[in-house]
Amino acid sequence: MITAGTLSRPALRRQLRQARRALSPLQQKLAARALYRRLVHTPLFRRARHLALYLPNDGEIDPRPLLRCAQRRGKKVYLPVLNAWPRTRMVFQRLHPDERLAPNRFGIPEPRYRPNRQRPVWALDLVLLPLVGFDEAGGRLGMGGGFYDRSLAYRARRTHAGKPVLLGLAHECQKVDRLATAEWDVPLQGTVTDGGWYAAGRVA
Repeated sequence: MITAGTLSRPALRRQLRQARRALSPLQQKLAARALYRRLVHTPLFRRARHLALYLPNDGEIDPRPLLRCAQRRGKKVYLPVLNAWPRTRMVFQRLHPDERLAPNRFGIPEPRYRPNRQRPVWALDLVLLPLVGFDEAGGRLGMGGGFYDRSLAYRARRTHAGKPVLLGLAHECQKVDRLATAEWDVPLQGTVTDGGWYAAGRVA
């Protein structure tokens, strides 16, 4: 676990990104397998009919085994897709099996933008989010673009968050003792790593 101490958010982000990028291909493969085993048999995953996740980039833990399992079980799987304009907006779009993907402006593969395949985030059952760092209180440090926070900002206006359940996915080496939060940060209900579950709220 990393102690944040007096590190600024950019400095902490650099240190955590370096830690996950330093993992070998074998470590990444084993971590993805462990993550899959921790989630695949849970009621939370089994009950989710509309599930959003991501494709790994920059050393992120790989959720693709979960993606393939969800598709085999007939779940509707969604990926984040960036808007051409406004460039700060992100939507969730259904991924069809064998669909051709193209890199977005950050080099991350995504489906071609199709509004008729998109689903409002509040209508999803489960969102599995990437992150750079996390703590046990539900704090999440992202890449700094704010795409997920903007997409989920509506939750701040609700007394009861309801759907979707928000779970961060990470390597154990991305755990931080305590993250300083900003007013726009959207807390997670938990984080799942190759090493364990860190539930910050009710997740089932």
